[in-house]
Order: sequence, then C-alpha cells, then structure tokens
Amino acid sequence: MAKINFGGVTEEVVTREEFPLAKAQDTLKEETIAIIGYGVQGPGQALNLRDNGFNVIIGQRKESKTWDKAVSDGWVPGETLFEIEEACEKGTIIQYLLSDAGQISLWPTVKKHLTAGKALYFSHGFGITYKERTGIVPPEDIDVILVAPKGSGTSLRRMFLEGRGLNSSYAIFQDATGKAKDRVVSLGIGVGSGYLFPTDFKKEVYSDLTGERGTLMGAIQGIFAAQYDVLRANGHSPSEAFNETVEELTQSLMPLVAENGMDWMYANCSTTAQRGALDWWKKFRDASKPVFEELYKEVAAGNEAQRSIDSNSKSDYREKLEVELKELRDSEMWQAGSEVRKLRPENN
Repeated sequence: MAKINFGGVTEEVVTREEFPLAKAQDTLKEETIAIIGYGVQGPGQALNLRDNGFNVIIGQRKESKTWDKAVSDGWVPGETLFEIEEACEKGTIIQYLLSDAGQISLWPTVKKHLTAGKALYFSHGFGITYKERTGIVPPEDIDVILVAPKGSGTSLRRMFLEGRGLNSSYAIFQDATGKAKDRVVSLGIGVGSGYLFPTDFKKEVYSDLTGERGTLMGAIQGIFAAQYDVLRANGHSPSEAFNETVEELTQSLMPLVAENGMDWMYANCSTTAQRGALDWWKKFRDASKPVFEELYKEVAAGNEAQRSIDSNSKSDYREKLEVELKELRDSEMWQAGSEVRKLRPENN
C-alpha cells in the first residue's frame, strides 16, 4: 500500500501502479462474479469488470426493464444473464447491488446460496451496519467485503471509457477465507477505481448518508434554491438567476476546482471575487455546520436509516417519489435550467 500525506494526515491507499489490473485478473481468474441488481451501480461495475477481462454474470428478474437493459448492454440470456437465484448459485462472488430496500426484500433468497468460501460484496454499508433493522446477517464462513465508488454508476462507467478512474473506498467486514483483502482490492481495481482508500462498513454508511443529504445533493439543492429565490425576489430574470446560481458553478468553476483545488480557484479569479469569497465562506460554514451536526447525529442514531427503510419499502413509494421529483422538475429554477441547457453550444 502507498502512504500518502493528506494535509498532515498520512493514509495508506492502494493505487493501480502497485496493484495493476494484471494482478487483479490473476487473483480472480477462478472466480465467477455475479452482479445482483442492474439498476444504479450494477451496469457501470458489471460492464467495467467485463471490459477488464473478468468472468461476470448478471442476476436479474425476467420481464423487467432492467433485464431488457442488460440484454441491450450485451449480456446474453442463459450465458451471462440469468434469473437471480441461478446467478447466486453460479457466482463465487456475489455483488449485492440492489437498493437498500431491495436487499432487505431479497435477502432470504440470496442467503441460501452463500455457501462456504464465497464472498458477499456490497457497495454501501447500509445492510450490514443496520443489520438489526435490515435482518442482513451473513453466514460466518464467507467473506463480506465492500467497494464503494465515490460517484454514480453512470460516472464510474463514463470515466472508465475516458480512461480515467473514480476513487473508491474499500472495507472488509468478515474474512473467512484469508483471501478477503486480495479479493476486495482486485474487485476495486476491476470496477475501474482511480485509487482505493480503506474504511469500514459503519464509516462508509455514515459518511455516505451524510454526504447524500449534505453537499452532494440535499444541501446543494437547498443552497441553489435559496440563492435563486433571493435573486428573483430582487428583480433578476430567470436566466440571470440560474446562470449565476447553477450554470457558472457546474459548467465553469467546479471542473477547475476538481482539477486544481479551491485555493487555485481563489487565486485565479478577479480580486473582487477573491475578496468576497474569502470574507463570506466562513459565514456560510458557521451557518450550515449546526445542520450538518444534527444530520450526522441522526445518521449515527439510525434514524435516517429507519426513515429510508420505512419509506422505500412501501408499495406506493415510486408514485410518491414521482410527486416529489415533479415539484423539483416543475420549479421555475429547474425549468429555467432545462432551457439554459438547450442553449449550450454543444446542443445547437
């Protein structure tokens, strides 16, 4: 493992230089990787593994949209695409990539195929960390491992096709075979990770739930909406408000921050922007930190997990979700965004 200094804190990470793809392929050459679930993470991880030369099969329900998607992606029924139970039986590594609610529902089916020596792989620590709530308790004679790409399955696939990698965390919950470390690192390399950093199942789910509700999705939408509303209330047009709130950030600034860091961004903008950003960022930090502290406590207490389980397992969840998404979609800000995207040069 490589030792990297992160702002004065030293971490051990795994890079593709020290654990090359050829080593990962050799480690898993006798394994059959069964991807259970072909929705959010499944396609990206499965296709990357296949393109990287691993033996991959898909387990999915027949006569479903995701079965049809798998077929369109080149998975062949009866050869590399099977019903879920058959894929679980064939797989020596079962990548459990259903939604958290889906994992709870299907667990009795999957568990009976987890025979001694197999590996159960997650990309989220939810099911194991909250096992008292989910009922997901693996047999003691299998490996239980995790690789969590820090982004969507779509981004994982897109970056792979561009020759880049999406960073991932990895964890070992249970090492029954003595091979869990080599298995999990090989899978992390195989799915297309840029580099791998160690965590544990609890830390992964705590950070993930906090991030999703915070800067990755919840907080950013709240900040977008607040700034957009203030600009509109003060007479700015929808086009101006959206461009200053969302478009400039996502299309211009964030790619540069990703490449060079925020300090570089501050150093390479106008002196007026520098002064304002330096004067105001701590005020936003101080205003939002109590919300993040409350959020983390709710995650650690299991309350956020229980809310998700209760909501997502209801039969009318999809219908209620569509109502909430429609509220976002139909808001003036995102209607303006739809029109702005159409005006981008690449769309004309």
